[in-house]
Amino acid sequence: MRRLSLRRRSPLFWLAVSPLLFAALAVLQVLILRVVPPFTSAFMLASDAPEVRYDWVPWERIAPAAALAMVAAEDQKFPEHWGFDFEAIDKALDHNKRSRRVRGASTISQQTAKNLFLWSGRSYLRKGLEVGYTVLIELLWPKRRVLEVYLNVAQFGPGVYGVEAAAQTYFHKPAARLTRRECALLAAVLPNPVRLRLDRPSAYVLGRASHIENQMSALGSSYLNDMH
Repeated sequence: MRRLSLRRRSPLFWLAVSPLLFAALAVLQVLILRVVPPFTSAFMLASDAPEVRYDWVPWERIAPAAALAMVAAEDQKFPEHWGFDFEAIDKALDHNKRSRRVRGASTISQQTAKNLFLWSGRSYLRKGLEVGYTVLIELLWPKRRVLEVYLNVAQFGPGVYGVEAAAQTYFHKPAARLTRRECALLAAVLPNPVRLRLDRPSAYVLGRASHIENQMSALGSSYLNDMH
């Protein structure tokens, strides 16, 4: 009996193996990015800004207050959870039933997965892929790597990606020299870095930054020290 070549396999065969091939590719992507800095991200590729500013810097060259500010603002259970904050998800679902203003509950791990590999917008397909990539990231990366990548690919303004590019663009200094206040301001624009501006911070951004500073103090400067 002759073996069928790959080109002569039936459509049902490819329908069956396609999810396995995609899963293997996703695992390979995540494994590579555990040690290799991403040279771009899905969000950067989709940006309509005339210029994309992105400069990768390792963990050691980022002010510790930057990591603490992002956790204080976005995901205070980050050191503890496995990619998903189910309590926050329940609260968001309850809120969204009662309000037209949609509240999200994405963790830093989920946002890292989305920014790196996926696209913006709301759909069951994108959310399902986000869940899959989040599980892989949590399984294959240490927590510090997740936060390191997030700090480097998060958008902080139109065409400005990563804490180094943001520090140079808005504060004219490297990320290693950012102050607590500057880190809080960076975190303050994350919900909508196009509408909330760092070059012209509104009263809302300034107030949110002050709140984030208070949360940073409540968590303590050593909050992330045991994270690996």
